[in-house]
Amino acid sequence: MRTHDLLGIGLGPFGLSLAALADGADDLDAVFLDQRPAMSWHPGLLLEGATLQVPFLADLVSLVDPTSRWSYLAYLKARGRLFRFYLAERFQVPRTEYDDYLRWVAESLPTCRFGQRVEALAWDGSAVDGGAADDEAFVATVADTATGRRRTVRARSVVLGVGTEPVVPGPFQDLLGKRVVHAGQYLDARPALLDAASVTVVGSGQSGAEVFLDLLRAQPGNGTSLRWLTRTPAFAPMEYSKLGLEHFTPDYTGYFRGLSQPVRDALLPAQWQLYKGISATTIAEIYDLLYERTVGGRRVDAVLQPAVAVEAARADGEGYLLECRQVQQDRTFALPTEAVVLATGYAARRPALLDPLLPLLDLDERGRYRVDADHRVALRCPGALYVQNAETHTHGVGAPDLGLGAWRSATILGAVTGRPLVDVPQQEAFTTFGAP
Repeated sequence: MRTHDLLGIGLGPFGLSLAALADGADDLDAVFLDQRPAMSWHPGLLLEGATLQVPFLADLVSLVDPTSRWSYLAYLKARGRLFRFYLAERFQVPRTEYDDYLRWVAESLPTCRFGQRVEALAWDGSAVDGGAADDEAFVATVADTATGRRRTVRARSVVLGVGTEPVVPGPFQDLLGKRVVHAGQYLDARPALLDAASVTVVGSGQSGAEVFLDLLRAQPGNGTSLRWLTRTPAFAPMEYSKLGLEHFTPDYTGYFRGLSQPVRDALLPAQWQLYKGISATTIAEIYDLLYERTVGGRRVDAVLQPAVAVEAARADGEGYLLECRQVQQDRTFALPTEAVVLATGYAARRPALLDPLLPLLDLDERGRYRVDADHRVALRCPGALYVQNAETHTHGVGAPDLGLGAWRSATILGAVTGRPLVDVPQQEAFTTFGAP
């Protein structure tokens, strides 16, 4: 049976980056699988006017290989949009266009296969057909989502890029439905939300701000009462200063990895504005719209409340009753609402497909992967298992950032092949993060 050099599981932007960079290695036998029928990127949040929060150079390849045929500029050329892009003078591109870019790459790469669900991943330590120890490999059980047929795929190295899953706070887990939705499903739920007499948005990251802004723009047509709650002390902007952004460089990633795990665990929550804040542009759009709506003493039916935690929720007639606490005043209050949008983020998960490998995973005391500098997970077997966006606790705030995706992919490919496929920068920041 054929044994691939590399199996990629999951084709989000990070898995697709790996596939794009691997395309330049003719001697690397790689295959990349995803259970979805086709490439799509956060379809529930492809709002008109929404842009990436990072420059277009944070594409799949450019920050390590700007001459790649899979760069964003190459995509624009292929789509006949390069002059339009030049004249548009945009550094942050429309989210819908970035989604189309990902689809263009995924449909063009022969190694990317959709509709293929990896159900289990195991380690086979025996040689195949009496072969050498080099034949030891991971064995993936793969189901075709259209036909249900199962097959096995063997690979010496595996990269896990299954992404994150929506976080649904405990009070809402039994209430999910047409009018209690995670922000990731916002566009599908939007018609029902616009019919509601009142909508409460919970969470103040970028997605929460974009959902609130969209509902606010639609408010004159439907009269919906809006409320926006966050437990953070303010509707705070994302840290976007040039020196602040140096936390998203290989330099800072290396520095963070060198810290002890207790220090890393304490540092991450304090850095929330680096990756959980709102773009200043979106904040300004919300404020300007509220300002315009109050001309002439008019009242806008929208309330923004920071420092509020939702501690309980229950169905109440045609809507829901939220039991809230103002955490700074330590005062409770009840909030009735007909609909709720949970802009409560995403979290990395250990997928069930890894269950056969659990006895071989060397996890830390909190059940998390131990991940080395090459993004390789510690295993009690010779196999090489790598992760993408499951290592914030070891690699820092840059782990989920698109800007470091190509750098991480190049690092992983260098470890898999034993040689650098592209130049992988290590020192790019002006800031010296550690002691000299």
